[in-house]
Amino acid sequence: MPFHPLLSRVILPVLLSFLLSLPALAQAASQDWIGTLETPAGSMRLLVKVSDNEDGSQTAFLESLDQAPGQNIPVTEIVLDADQMRFHISNLGARYAGRWNADAQRYEGEFQQGMSLPLNFSRVEETAAVNIIDGLDGRWEAVLDREGTLLNLVLNIETGPHGTSATLDSVDQGVYDIPVTGLSRDADQVTLRVPMANVTFAAAFDAGTDAMIGDWTRPGFPDVQVTFSRTSLEIVAPPRPQTPQAPFPYAITEVRIDNPEAEGVTLAGTFTQPRGADRVPAVILVSGSGPQDRDESIWEHRPFAVLADHLSRQGVAVLRYDDRGFADSTGDFATSTSRDFASDAMAVLRWLRAQPGIDPNQVGVIGHSEGGLIAPIMAAELDAPDFLVLLAGPGTTGRQIVLEQSALIAGAAGGSAEDVEEMVEALEIMTAEAAKAQDGADVRARITPMLTDEFMARLGVPADQKELFLVQITRDWYVDFLNHDPIPYLQAVDQPVLAIIGSLDLQVPAPSNLAGLRRGLAHNADATILELKGLNHMFQPAQTGTIAEYAQIETTFDPEALVLISDWITERTTR
Repeated sequence: MPFHPLLSRVILPVLLSFLLSLPALAQAASQDWIGTLETPAGSMRLLVKVSDNEDGSQTAFLESLDQAPGQNIPVTEIVLDADQMRFHISNLGARYAGRWNADAQRYEGEFQQGMSLPLNFSRVEETAAVNIIDGLDGRWEAVLDREGTLLNLVLNIETGPHGTSATLDSVDQGVYDIPVTGLSRDADQVTLRVPMANVTFAAAFDAGTDAMIGDWTRPGFPDVQVTFSRTSLEIVAPPRPQTPQAPFPYAITEVRIDNPEAEGVTLAGTFTQPRGADRVPAVILVSGSGPQDRDESIWEHRPFAVLADHLSRQGVAVLRYDDRGFADSTGDFATSTSRDFASDAMAVLRWLRAQPGIDPNQVGVIGHSEGGLIAPIMAAELDAPDFLVLLAGPGTTGRQIVLEQSALIAGAAGGSAEDVEEMVEALEIMTAEAAKAQDGADVRARITPMLTDEFMARLGVPADQKELFLVQITRDWYVDFLNHDPIPYLQAVDQPVLAIIGSLDLQVPAPSNLAGLRRGLAHNADATILELKGLNHMFQPAQTGTIAEYAQIETTFDPEALVLISDWITERTTR
């Protein structure tokens, strides 16, 4: 899913959803270690709990005290000795490497997960205080009225073994799990801070109405009175009725697939295969942009799991996998481009063709968003897929998509026509320069001088997020995406193609991209290109198509769209 990298209120939560779910560690002699990760959204305390096993190995878990207290995240592998601490958390695609500083009595190093951040770990003293705040646990809801602009906010407060922690959701902006720090209570007075928004909230707790009423303070803006009302004593996950539940009428196998063309890349995935059938058609699922797990998980939705479940119930085998360098797959995600991901997808496709029970002449690819860019690249290979399904696949250049989606998303978020126009003009200047670059390092050299505070304001990026912004736009992937033109690849596709885009898609806008797909596939006698009314980028039935809606909608994947895809595949694989 090509999220526009400039919209920090969109991208930052995605990055934080990974950074804040964080990894795990290890240390000899059953000790706990604590570190503080400084992000543009604020500080997060990470607790590493290490124990020694009888065979000499170590077991470690990491707990994010400010984000997920009580949730132990297992460390995949750990090296911890007198000189160094290194760990890998496969299901998050995260790594840490630090060296022991004897003077400071701590490990000093960097945490990597798509970006690098400094992180130091010190021994936890047994007498360390635990901050427990009584009487505030639960889900609190409020509406912030800032000069007529209404924002629905949710404050989540939870107490675990290591204290009380809180996060904030800005529902209308689609930003979830924003770190909250400095939560305290003195009798009926409650205070907290939201570093990501540079906000302080000071309120009086009214036990009779179960509400916190106080001032929402942000420098440069008038104070606003906000009332948080408790709606639940527990924090529960949103309902996701389509998430597949056992028992399953198909076989499920966990697999690992090496990419022989990329050193160190092994792709971990899930293979679902209809039982009792022979020589069945099959597909691989290729995800959108950004580090994605095999289910393309986002805000409790698992669209690829839903799609795989539906297809396998209809007699189609499915292989879905974690992106290289993320979750259980190995490799380096941060330095990879769409062509690298296409190489991974081809390795998976070749593996799938060789599996018993699979018809090797009826193996296709379903690509979502960037995956819909990758699929036509795969179609040019000698052992190309036998059919393609493009879900919100691009029909225009990457640069045009960035400009269009930026304008649409900013407008839908309430930006004035004047502000949107100014942002797009600045973005045109920046992307034109970035598109000339040879690689990410060249982008940094070209773009950094122009990123004055005034220019950042035109882009809609807070000045204090400049470095995070540069991290996002200086990947080799970004240069490659800006310059990618899908038309030559589409013109070379002679396999059957189904291309669908939702009418409410703000990330790969339907009008321009459908037109490009029709132009690129005009030669193809078996190309079905459709606009699906009322669906967003995730193929959910939506009202506005904004990213903020994704988490609010219970439906993960429109049932009629699922049937359309399976019927189209069945028709072409039973001829």
